Amino acid sequence: MDKILEAVVMSSYPNNVKQGLVRRVLEAAKQPMDSEQCWSMLELSTKLYLTGDTKYKREIGKEVLEVYGHYHPEEFEEFFNVRFLLSLLQEGYGPLGKRSHYVLDYIQLGLQFVLESPSASSIFSLLRIEVLRKVCERPSPKQCAKISKLLMQHPQCIPTGKHQLLFCQQLIRCIGHFQCVSEGEEEIMEFLEQVNKVSALLQRIWRTQTSAILPSLKELFTIISSTEEQEAPSNALASVVQFVPLELMDGVIRNLTNDDSITDVQMMMAIGRMIDWVSWPLGKNIDKWIIALLKGLAAVKKFSILIEVTLSKIEKVFSKLLYPIVREGALSVLQYMLLSFQHSHEAFHLLLPHIPRLVASLKKEDSNSATSSLEQLAELIHCMFFRFSGFPDLYEPVLEAVKALPIPNEDRIKHLLGQNAWTSQKNELACFYPRLASKSETGKIGLINLGNTCYMNSIIQSLFMASDFRHSVLNLTEGNSQPLMTKLQWLFAFLEHSQRPAISPESFLSASWPPWFTPGAQQDCSEYLKYLLDRLHEEEKTGKRIYQKLKESSLMSQAVEHHYLNKTLVEKMFGGKMMTKIRCLKCLNVSSREEAFTDLSLAFPPSDRNVHGTTSVQPVEEIVPQFIEPPENAGQLTGSPWIQRKAPMASDHAASSVLVETLGFQESGEAANPIRGNDVGVDAAKDPLSTFREQECAPKDSRSVPDLINYFLSPERLTAENKYHCEKCASLQDAEKVAELTEGPHYLILTLLRFSFDPRTMKRKKILDNVSIPVVLKLPVLVAPEETEEVCCCGKDGAVPGSGFMTVVYDLCSVVVHSGISSESGHYYCYSRECTDTLPHGQPQDGVPKQASDKQLDFEIQWYLFNDTRVSFSSFESVSNVTSFFPKDTAYVLFYRQRPARQGCLLHQALAEASHLHGEPSLHKDLMEAISKDNILFLQEQEKEARNRAAYISALPKSPLWWRDLDRDKDDDSSSGGCSPAAGGGGSGSFHGLVF
Repeated sequence: MDKILEAVVMSSYPNNVKQGLVRRVLEAAKQPMDSEQCWSMLELSTKLYLTGDTKYKREIGKEVLEVYGHYHPEEFEEFFNVRFLLSLLQEGYGPLGKRSHYVLDYIQLGLQFVLESPSASSIFSLLRIEVLRKVCERPSPKQCAKISKLLMQHPQCIPTGKHQLLFCQQLIRCIGHFQCVSEGEEEIMEFLEQVNKVSALLQRIWRTQTSAILPSLKELFTIISSTEEQEAPSNALASVVQFVPLELMDGVIRNLTNDDSITDVQMMMAIGRMIDWVSWPLGKNIDKWIIALLKGLAAVKKFSILIEVTLSKIEKVFSKLLYPIVREGALSVLQYMLLSFQHSHEAFHLLLPHIPRLVASLKKEDSNSATSSLEQLAELIHCMFFRFSGFPDLYEPVLEAVKALPIPNEDRIKHLLGQNAWTSQKNELACFYPRLASKSETGKIGLINLGNTCYMNSIIQSLFMASDFRHSVLNLTEGNSQPLMTKLQWLFAFLEHSQRPAISPESFLSASWPPWFTPGAQQDCSEYLKYLLDRLHEEEKTGKRIYQKLKESSLMSQAVEHHYLNKTLVEKMFGGKMMTKIRCLKCLNVSSREEAFTDLSLAFPPSDRNVHGTTSVQPVEEIVPQFIEPPENAGQLTGSPWIQRKAPMASDHAASSVLVETLGFQESGEAANPIRGNDVGVDAAKDPLSTFREQECAPKDSRSVPDLINYFLSPERLTAENKYHCEKCASLQDAEKVAELTEGPHYLILTLLRFSFDPRTMKRKKILDNVSIPVVLKLPVLVAPEETEEVCCCGKDGAVPGSGFMTVVYDLCSVVVHSGISSESGHYYCYSRECTDTLPHGQPQDGVPKQASDKQLDFEIQWYLFNDTRVSFSSFESVSNVTSFFPKDTAYVLFYRQRPARQGCLLHQALAEASHLHGEPSLHKDLMEAISKDNILFLQEQEKEARNRAAYISALPKSPLWWRDLDRDKDDDSSSGGCSPAAGGGGSGSFHGLVF
């Protein structure tokens, strides 16, 4: 019969036909049959249930098992024995590597038929041991839920005695490891159901064995207070707390807060993780436990923990008010945190930017829950207005948002503030004032964020770290008739000499503010940089020349003066030139135009275009004969008349193309190799074409800066709507346009065009592609034949007579990073290092500064990370990998400094000579006096704060949220846990972010 059933199940008949045949087999199975036949059928049904590759096969296996368990109990009991079950639990069932996931379901199915059998007690004993062993192996949420379901249906299998206590503790450990791997809403609901099954088992055990509750809670606290865990324990632990009887709360909290073996760091870790539980949906009494622990810490005067936790968690709690499913608990916790934090406005002021958006979202929701929450929130806000008055500018938007909501009377406000204060003795909190940020150990100074001004701060710091530009600005004389440049000089001087950890750029912001920028809104840092450089350039053109002082002191030779006197500082430092050539494809006439630029805007190639290893820039050998002289037979032209479209072969020297070259190129996760192939200093006689052929590009699945530059310099076909009006043909014609660099700037600024307009959403979207950034970049610059000869005579790198191209080497000195998914939001910060022609700490030899070698330029110069007020040491590795670790953090604006040739160009010689003679620039009297006065004022402020904080507990780990401007802007609407109204949209992504 088993053969017949197996043949039916495995046949290709439709399921309805197979179902009829199976019914006949099952009817026959209800009749008496010999033991051997029963075993065969039980083995087949076990195989179908445990290893069936379809739900239908498993259902057939289940039906057969149930029939034989009911009609042939003796044979079933003999088959379903202890040895068989032990083998299933320890060794599994099925081929190695594909063990069945249904063993626990199978055992639960079979247990119902052996409950009254003599072997039942031995089976239960086996299961009590095996479920404990299984739980100790940290099963998945799904398997853990199956164990719980088995034990809830058959409580005889729950471990007893000491094993029961161990089982509860290990079960809590399991929950702490639970993670939902999917973001789909159905999968999340399934995960929540699995967690509830496991926690319900704990509740069942605690009801019958109350002595297991306190040891279980101790294990729970050990997990959430651990500082050694690499990953934070799962928020699913919140499901455990909801089943603890509330009558035990006072005793548990009292024991925790008075336990001297628990350190402040552990306690802070535990309460911080408990506060995260407010995001757990459908959890009961979680808010009550959080508030009870906060009150318990206040009772034992652990104010330092309370302050640290409140400042670091209050925004996250506030953001949960967007979600109706957790709103009630989150609002209770928020009320206590704010009403108890009465010694400082810091906690309330952290929420000010978010309140109007939340109020608007709750009004839009228009539900009973939202209406009730709005009234409670308005009452809370007015309590804070009452407690912390004197900030009208900050409170005006919030007051506007809640003006239509009820206002509590003063007695109600005083009552709420009085009953929630940490202590009635105000002097106990006198020492807990906001900690002043000390100056960075880097010696660098930060810039205060004045309200989404991180875009300006990053640009200012990048310009400041451009040492040649900074020295020139600081060397400005008084009365230079350049008001904006003077303000920049003052800002640079304070960044150089102030004792403060951070200074306010407010004066410079108001002077350099583009008129079309919206105050308080995030802006495009590239747009601001262009506007700033243009303003400085235009201002100097109508004022005094910045190099007038060098002329008067005769530090410049007449040749240098003649060459550079007509250039502004912006042109000298950031100006380059580019030749744009357009060739008509009909008459082959070429028109050209040379343009100046201060930055190159690099677009991303289309996804279907492969820029790796292709002929991105016109081959040098083909430019002269094809571009200047038309071929004899124009009809032989196919494709582009400028370049060879096929990829060059390694042995095909004629097809070699001039590509951007990188040195010291570092891929994510790959160690840098700054001298691959040959040192950066290329032999002067070496053909630049062969040098370019050694260039490195990013792998096919990513982009690199050279890829984008090659795409920028590659020929563009002008056709269809973009046809070119040829003057010779006097009509619109197909044409090709190509750009060539004819003069490399001293500082090369590259803007990666990451923002594009999306017509569907009517917003600018961001291209999040990772772009590999080379630490050293080589650019081909087209030079005239006479210039080539001059360059070769001077020993310039990579130039050969008649080649037409010269290699210009650039060192990376700054990277401005944008974090976010939109140009209208997010945050900017920058990585910078100070590239110079001499060693940072090199001693002069024979009165001449020691030149830095290529390796030293690449790796001995310290990188810094500037993030508003926060400045820290960093590395090129961090620059290279930032997007790998943080996908929304992408390089946006790059600053490269031109490396001087062996003999050096005139500008490099002048800058080096001036720097050697003067050392650090000397500031004029008024500026030095202003800096000195401000430094004295800052020291006085520090002394006053130090006296007020004499008894401050400083043993806790520092949190950046003590100083909000140490952290990133609060303007990224897409950030996890943010307060955007869109966050409550109910989609699977937002739901996943809520729970996990």
